[in-house]
Amino acid sequence: MDIDIANIEDAARTIDPVFLNSPQFSNERLSSALGRDVLVKVETLNPLGSFKGRGADFLVRSLPTGSVVVCATSGSLGMAVAHAGRRYGVGVVLYVAAAIPSSTLVALQQLGADVRTEQSDPAAAARAHATRHAGHLLIDAHPALAEGAGTIAVELLRSGPIDAVLLPVGGASLITGAARWIKHRSPATRIIGVCPAGAPAMAESWRAGHPVMVEPTGTIADGLAMKEPMPQIVARMCALIDDMVLVTDVAMTSVMRLAASTLGLLIDPSAAAGLAAVLEHDPPGGRVATVITGAART
Repeated sequence: MDIDIANIEDAARTIDPVFLNSPQFSNERLSSALGRDVLVKVETLNPLGSFKGRGADFLVRSLPTGSVVVCATSGSLGMAVAHAGRRYGVGVVLYVAAAIPSSTLVALQQLGADVRTEQSDPAAAARAHATRHAGHLLIDAHPALAEGAGTIAVELLRSGPIDAVLLPVGGASLITGAARWIKHRSPATRIIGVCPAGAPAMAESWRAGHPVMVEPTGTIADGLAMKEPMPQIVARMCALIDDMVLVTDVAMTSVMRLAASTLGLLIDPSAAAGLAAVLEHDPPGGRVATVITGAART
């Protein structure tokens, strides 16, 4: 297993404090509406409004000052990398799709990133740039992203026993990093991944035990709309995840409204996946937990 427990412990001590110790609590109104005791961890109350600052900070801080990191992004990972690059004196080159919303493009530029639009394949353009210019290519499979995200699980387990943790699965850094820590410290806790019904590639790959390409048929949770996972990510998921479930857009929309009315939070559809799984699948055990991974963006 290339996700290192010692590195998660290190990350919990060294990541930028603005991303650590996010609120986690049970809300009576939310739990009553879902019919379960649900512990929620809120990763929206930081400068990026997303959990991705943890992994990006842990990765970028390990790079030499003055070096350059290159990646393709649709927004949130790029903002996390740009934020960390500015903090640690590392250059950041981001490749984005030409159709990226102008507000996201401006946000990336405001963080100091060199943002380049690409008509066809931002990921291929990022790989080519890193090769030509000896940059550090950042991909979803980098273990440091999972190790940084694993600090979320360090904090979750401080709340006491948890029967099941339900986490959205996009690039899978969150669920694999968190599962690595939880299986080490609380092996009886079940780890359940959640994918949109309209983008089941990660769930299908986990069930098959190898990457399966599935074209998304459409989902409001575009941050979870994976098409073909990397082999090393599938290997981690198969080793660490106990179950995978699919949730509908209807359920995610319902719990987005529920989060607004009970928690006072406007959350991204992808961030609603864990709550949607509680609503639609009634996971086993008593006390369950999930992570509100990102705020809604305009």
